[in-house]
Amino acid sequence: MVIIMEKKLAIGVDIGGTSIKGAAITSEGKVLDVFSMPVIKGDSQEKVVNDLIKVINDYLKEHQYDKDNILGIGLGIPGSIDTSIGVVTYSNNLCWNELPIQEMVEKGTGLPVRIINDANAATYGEAKFGAGKKYKNLIMLTLGTGIGGGIIINGELYEGNLGKGAELGHVIMKLDGEQCSCGRKGCFEAYASATALIRDTKKMMELHPESKLGEVARKLGKIDARVAFEAERLGDECGHILVENYVKYLSEGLMNYFNIFRPEAVVLSGGVANEGEYLLSRVREYCEREHYGYGGTPKVDIITSELGYDSGKIGAAALFFK
Repeated sequence: MVIIMEKKLAIGVDIGGTSIKGAAITSEGKVLDVFSMPVIKGDSQEKVVNDLIKVINDYLKEHQYDKDNILGIGLGIPGSIDTSIGVVTYSNNLCWNELPIQEMVEKGTGLPVRIINDANAATYGEAKFGAGKKYKNLIMLTLGTGIGGGIIINGELYEGNLGKGAELGHVIMKLDGEQCSCGRKGCFEAYASATALIRDTKKMMELHPESKLGEVARKLGKIDARVAFEAERLGDECGHILVENYVKYLSEGLMNYFNIFRPEAVVLSGGVANEGEYLLSRVREYCEREHYGYGGTPKVDIITSELGYDSGKIGAAALFFK
């Protein structure tokens, strides 16, 4: 009797603005051997993709993965992705335009390829194997350089027409407000991303050089999203004001999604979400206090990611585990 082994591996790749990370992923969501490569500023989009193809082929050969046992390669990519034809329409972070990456990688590796927006990939990974696996309806937000978003409805990833929906960072919080990287003004991203908190921290440091913000920044070696939180922990009033304002903007944005989708849960990931319960308890308290859109039933769980920085590559690979 011949026993046919089921293919249980896929390659998940998370493409970022400065580096690309990938791994072989099992159908149970386990990350195996990892690989990475830098993204060199100034390299053409074609060169980056050709370098990625070489890295993947070398990786498969080095770890003796038989291509016959690989379901395919999932690519999580920042920007506007046309999943119907496998093309990166536009990626601001990467300076890519109209790039037929799916076709290129398929030809270069001889494996099936599927592409997905990077935030959607992270959401899908958390929904299948991480913090969201017990929920059928959830929202995920990545609080990093920008705000990425993803939506799961009835257990399925919602991507919108041609995969270009779920841009949750680009709803307007304030008309004619702070400039957003997308070109519009007043986006949620411009108020609740790590970049927004860093901007506000720098402004506060200039206005109040006597605060503990500068001391914390020197200790950390840079000004990042942690500075305001660390200063607040030290009893600094300026840090407290920054954190309170951040919690307000984040919570108001979340309550908008509660009212639109009424998900079972919201999963937060990214740099700011690393504050964990120190942040989440404040957000829950704010939402409870405002009540409308949160209090009563059904309540929305506000939780953090379980997969961390692996969620993107796991979610991209999971496109082949449906």
